[in-house]
Amino acid sequence: MTEPFDAKSLLATVTELPGVYRMLDGSGQVLYVGKAKNLRKRLASYFRDNHPSPRVAMMVAQIASVETTVTRSEAEALLLENNLIKSLSPRYNILFRDDKSYPYIVLTHDSYPRLGFFRGATDRRADYFGPFPSSPAVRESLHLLQKMFRLRTCENSVFNNRSRPCLLYQIKRCSGPCVGLIQPARYAEDVQRAAMFLQGRQQDVIGSLSAAMDQAAARLAFEQAAVYRDQIQSLRQVQEKQYVESGKADDVDIVVAVEETSLLCVNLAMVRGGRHLGDRPQFPVSTVDCVASSPLEALTAFLYQHYSVHPIPPRILVNLTLSDEELADWLSATATQPIRVGEARLTLQRVWVEMAEQNARLAINARRSVLSRQGARLEALRQTLGLDIEDGKEARIECFDISHTQGDSTVAACVVYQGSDMRKSEYRRFNIEGIQPGDDYAAIRQAVQRRYEKLLSSDGVVPTLILIDGGSSQVSAAAAVLAELGLGHLPMLGVAKGEARKPGLETLVFADGREPLQLSPENNALHLIQEVRDEAHRFAVSGHRARRGKASRSSRLEEIGGIGPKRRKALISRFGGLQGISDAGIDQLTAVPGISRDLAEKIYAALH
Repeated sequence: MTEPFDAKSLLATVTELPGVYRMLDGSGQVLYVGKAKNLRKRLASYFRDNHPSPRVAMMVAQIASVETTVTRSEAEALLLENNLIKSLSPRYNILFRDDKSYPYIVLTHDSYPRLGFFRGATDRRADYFGPFPSSPAVRESLHLLQKMFRLRTCENSVFNNRSRPCLLYQIKRCSGPCVGLIQPARYAEDVQRAAMFLQGRQQDVIGSLSAAMDQAAARLAFEQAAVYRDQIQSLRQVQEKQYVESGKADDVDIVVAVEETSLLCVNLAMVRGGRHLGDRPQFPVSTVDCVASSPLEALTAFLYQHYSVHPIPPRILVNLTLSDEELADWLSATATQPIRVGEARLTLQRVWVEMAEQNARLAINARRSVLSRQGARLEALRQTLGLDIEDGKEARIECFDISHTQGDSTVAACVVYQGSDMRKSEYRRFNIEGIQPGDDYAAIRQAVQRRYEKLLSSDGVVPTLILIDGGSSQVSAAAAVLAELGLGHLPMLGVAKGEARKPGLETLVFADGREPLQLSPENNALHLIQEVRDEAHRFAVSGHRARRGKASRSSRLEEIGGIGPKRRKALISRFGGLQGISDAGIDQLTAVPGISRDLAEKIYAALH
């Protein structure tokens, strides 16, 4: 019998410095990871008679030990806490699956600046506007900017090698700077106006365009005046559609937590330059099924996790009264400027919060519909295949597919379905080597072996079902590998394509010798299998195309003597790829740094 946890002994020895604490159960599993400005005070708050949260009370009852790590500051403790939560996934922490980065609109500092979509780490070589809540929001804004200001969107490798304007010029979405169809000064004015628009200064842009239109009309340049007139009309249409426009160049995030019918959603809406850019609903990862977290707990967890890795606007509106007094101080310290966090007070702010709450409810309804549909599919699959799924445990399906072109650049893919959706972070690709080209059976064997050898050497999750995109031969090859690894007990199923590869005519092939099964096209189990199989096929094909494209861009150049990595990179950067290099003449090739005339003639001869 294990001894009860002695909280008094812990509190007598723990420090009052900032740091991170980890609460463990009797088996050594981490229950919860937290950070504290004062470790002793924070831990003491857990060990009291009455807990306002049933979730916390349940966690405290399971504590067998507590580990602490002292840090130099609270900010450092927060970073360590986030890293530990993501790596350990404790049962009682609220974790949000966040994208690596949010998208931006980029305006480069080239002689003719390029307007484009950007995702990643920013630097000083360009101006960045955003972030935006989603890729469609960025693309919609880019479409508007192209229509109004006609800035180029092509990469430098294309821009520097144009001999005539592209289709975007023909449809009046670009002014043709690549071939000198617009003066640099005029283009610079369009760039300045686009930047003003993105900063929320629409009225200033309209004023500038109106003055330019009057000047053009005064000198009888009526065609140019008409262009300015069309730009002004487009801007006014944008303002009319932007019904939640603040009239100020505000940067505000609206974060709301809404719970309905046991589903909890945290919705992030973004306002940049006074324009409402849309929102992004997120759902906390399920950790403890029996006791759900409260909306306030989820909201607080999201604010800490999100703003530890993303830019912090000067104002954050929330729909609940925050109880964490340290949050606002931490946000201001992280942003190195005062950050106002609180509930909406002005009429327009309340409109923003109400919109965010309404969109959160819509997201909950959509998710409930998806969960219901996926639950029905999973239950149908369990009954059809006789799968043994423990109560309270999520079913996990892993699916393999092979992609190649006549045996070249073979890539195997493994995708994962768990908890009613695809787990993209757990997808894996395998570049297949050392087999006879086109041997799909050997490719499947290699992929399955590489995938599950790691499962034996680590604490990986065992799949409930393994799917193989193929027939009996592919299934037999995969089953033989699993048997060698001692995993022959894992359920496996082959998905053989039907006549003319028509969906709904697939045949299910069993690894255990059962007769093949063909389900009706309306069967829910088949729908789930098709969904996972199609995702595996997409992931494999995209990997194969990337590998094949890389090989086609570099392999022929690598065969030419005197072309090393630096010269190959310079050629591809200048001409945009192998086709552009092939189209170039000898004089054009010699213009590339490091390419002599003799080498240019050798390249030209090798590619023709």
